[in-house]
Formats: sequence, structure tokens, C-alpha cells
Amino acid sequence: MKQKLNCREYAYIASMLFGLFFGAGNLIFPVHMGQMAGKNVWLAIIGLCVTGVGLPLLGVAALGISRANGLFELGSRVGRPYSLFFTCLLYLTIGPFFAIPRCATTSFTVGLEQVLPQGGNTRLCLLAFSAAFFAAALFFSLRPGKILVWVGKVLNPCFLLFLGILVIVAMLRPGAAVGAVVPEGAYASQPFFTGFLEGYNTMDALASLAFGIVVVQVIRDLGVTEPDAVAGTVRAGIFSCLLMAAIYVAVTIVGVQSRGLFETSENGGIALAQIAQHYLGSVGLLILAATVTLACLKTSVGLITSCAETFTGLFPKGPTYRVWAVIFSLVSLLFANFGLSSIIGYSVPVLMFLYPLAITLIALSLFGKFFAYDRAVFVWTTALTLVGALYDFAAALPAPLLAACRLDGVLAMLRETLPLAKLGLFWVLPALLGLVIGLILHFVRGKANA
Repeated sequence: MKQKLNCREYAYIASMLFGLFFGAGNLIFPVHMGQMAGKNVWLAIIGLCVTGVGLPLLGVAALGISRANGLFELGSRVGRPYSLFFTCLLYLTIGPFFAIPRCATTSFTVGLEQVLPQGGNTRLCLLAFSAAFFAAALFFSLRPGKILVWVGKVLNPCFLLFLGILVIVAMLRPGAAVGAVVPEGAYASQPFFTGFLEGYNTMDALASLAFGIVVVQVIRDLGVTEPDAVAGTVRAGIFSCLLMAAIYVAVTIVGVQSRGLFETSENGGIALAQIAQHYLGSVGLLILAATVTLACLKTSVGLITSCAETFTGLFPKGPTYRVWAVIFSLVSLLFANFGLSSIIGYSVPVLMFLYPLAITLIALSLFGKFFAYDRAVFVWTTALTLVGALYDFAAALPAPLLAACRLDGVLAMLRETLPLAKLGLFWVLPALLGLVIGLILHFVRGKANA
């Protein structure tokens, strides 16, 4: 039995972690955040790195330290019905509802949309592009094999090389000084917390709970089985985290500097395409479009495959893997045609609901040994977090929908009275209250049994 990984194995795990978490969202959200944050960019970057870099690493570590064999088992410490609900909603969020459609629309926005003639039928072109995109994704999903390995080994280095060239050229010829760019929106008053919530959009913390068992299993396959050694994933992830953080910083700064050249874009996909075309011309734009499309295709294949395998396992008497793969591809095609900005807009309330539950589950799993993984602590903390998360979900709904449901007035009043509600973090206090109640019950029971 091995007690720790060697240097080569650490490098292998670090590379795999980076490959798992780096996708389209890791580019489009930082560049747009940079345009919005302006001179407040550094606090915004720190907030983004907490949820976009730190939490995913802790999610993987939580699975290793708690010895859970996947998300469903991890959530079962709260209760099996809750775990089934949470697992399904999480996979649907990082799958066909938001993350997979976002891959297709990001590819379209960065690539084909930029070369369409003015007045062209954008919706029809998006439909044709997304249909071809998901036909290819389904083809490879039904034949999982060397394509993912090949694309991962060849494409990711090429993409990072091109991105590095773009970032360096942009930084050497900035459109504006960082200190001269006026922040917009919430970044003017609360840059750290706004960046913190922006990290939700990467969905990486959710993905860490879904895919963390893959990393843990690889470590176990290398012969490391002790909990402390499995937690060596944290050490292996330092490199991947540093690389991810470096990319966030560079792309965000490029986004800030681009404000001297362009108005704030509707979304990060448009901003990235504008920057590439300005600095590298039409050829640069085509290279960016091709690499982003292939990277997103690879990510989509991985997500369709993992979602189909998960639902096949959760519902053994239900559809087969192939049927689930077809269903998820068709649903993704449907949602992709709402457009990138709509997908981002409608994903925000769901992420505001899911992230608090994911954060508390990760924290409880990491420190569970201090209260013997007592179910009471998990139940109380999760139950009260759920209450806070429901408010944050409702408060993040699109304004027209709130007005139609006549909830805008009530939520506006609550926003002014509930602590941390203005920051989108009302769930924190209920979660802490639930934790305190659960721990009191745990220790009182312990003394009674003694």
C-alpha cells in the first residue's frame, strides 16, 4: 500500500484536474467581468478565484477525505430522497439545461456569428450550427474512446498556446489603463462579493462534486488508499489551481483593457471575439473560433457521457445509456437556441440555489470527522441552507418573471431587511444557524450516551 504519490503521478493528477475543469465558461466570464469591474478588478478577481478555483479543489478533496463513492453517496448523509433530488438537479445543471447548451452557443458566438453578414438570419444560423454541433457530440458520446484522449492531449495545449499569444499581444498594446476604467454595476460598490458570485457561473464547484470521484478513483488505482494520502489530491491540484488562477487574472485584465477599444459587451463570448479580431485580425478570429469550438465539443462529449452514465446508474430500470445520451443531446439542442445571453441569464437563479447547498455539503464532508459525520449536523445545516437558497433563487429570477408573479415588491422589501441579502449571500446565516443546532444536538447526544 502506497502512502503518497510520486512527482510524476502528482503531475498527472494535476493535468487531469485542469482538463476536467477548464471549459468555455472559464474564458467568457472572466473577460466580461474585467469589462465590468474596471479599476476594481483585483478585488473582483480574488472573489472569482474563491468560488472558481478554491471551491472546485475542495470539492474533489471532500470526496477523497470522506471516502464517499460519488455525489449520491455524499448527499445521502443528509438523506437518500434529498440526495436523489440534489444529484439529478446538479447533473442537469452542468449538463443539458445550461453547461452543454452553453458550449454550443459560445462556439457560435465566438465563431460563426462574427462573420455573418449584417441583417442575416442569426436564429436560423444558430439552429443549423447547434444541430451540427450536437450531432457530432452525440456521435462521439455513443462511441466514447480515444477521441477524448486525442483531443485533450492535442487541443488543450494548442488552445492554451493561442490564448497565451492573444493575451500577451493584448497586454503589450492595451486599449486603456486599468486604473482609468470606471467600474459598472455592482462592481462599483461590492467588487469582491460580485466576483465571488460570478464564480458560480463557471459551475466548477458543482462539477467537482460530479467528477471528483473520477480523480479520487485514479489515485486509488495508483495504489493510494489511506484517507490522508487520498487527500493528496489537494497537493496535486495546486499546479492546476495556479494555472487556472493565472488564466483568470490574464483574461480578466485583458477584458478591463479592452474597454478602451469597445463598449461593454452583452456577454464574454462577444468580447473575446472582438478582442481576437482587433489584435490578430480575421485569421486570429478564425483560429480562436476553431479552437473554442473543438474545446467545447470535447467538453460536451464528456458532459453528455457522464450525465448519461449517472442517470443510467440512478435509474437502473429506466432508459439505457444510449437513450439517455440521445435525450440529453436533444434537450441541449433545444436550450442552445435560446442564445448565450439567455442561457446565462436563466442559469443564474439555479446557480444561486445550488451553490449554497454544494458549499455546505463540501464543508461538512471536509470536516465531518470532527462530529463523526453525524446525520443531524448534515440535516440541520442543509435544511436551513435550503431556506436561504430558496430566497436567493427567487431574488435572482428575471425581473419580468418576478413582476408577472407579483413577487418583485415582496422580494425588494426582504432585500432591504434580510442580512447579506443585498450581496446575494443571505443563505450564509441560516447555514451557520443550522450548523450550530446540529452540533449542539450531536454533543448533547454524545454526553447522554456517555
